[in-house]
Amino acid sequence: MQQMVPREVDALLRDAGTAAGGPPLLLDVREPWEFALCHLPGAQLVPMRQIPSSLDQLDPDRRTVVVCHHGIRSQQVALFLQHRGFRDVINLQGGVDAWARDVDPGMPTY
Repeated sequence: MQQMVPREVDALLRDAGTAAGGPPLLLDVREPWEFALCHLPGAQLVPMRQIPSSLDQLDPDRRTVVVCHHGIRSQQVALFLQHRGFRDVINLQGGVDAWARDVDPGMPTY
C-alpha cells in the first residue's frame, strides 16, 4: 500500500487523463452523512463496514485511492484491500480534512 498526501493525489488525478489504464477509483469509505457534507469529485461511496461485502464490485487491477475523514479508516481499508489481492492501492494521508486544507480551501469541513 502506498501513502500519498493530497497534493500528490491531486497531481495523480490531473495526470490520469493521459495515463494508461485511466483514472483511479476514488473509494470513499466514510459514512453517507459524511459524504453528503463533502467529498472529492468523482468519488464512489462504500462505507467501511460494507467493504467486505462489496469486494466483487471493485476491480483489484484498477488503481484505487482510498479516502476517509483523516486517513485512518482509509488506511485500514487500503491494507484490507491489499491483503485481498488489490495490486495498486493508495491511502490519502490526512483524508478529506487535509484535502480541504491543502488542495481545495472551498471544500466544507467538519
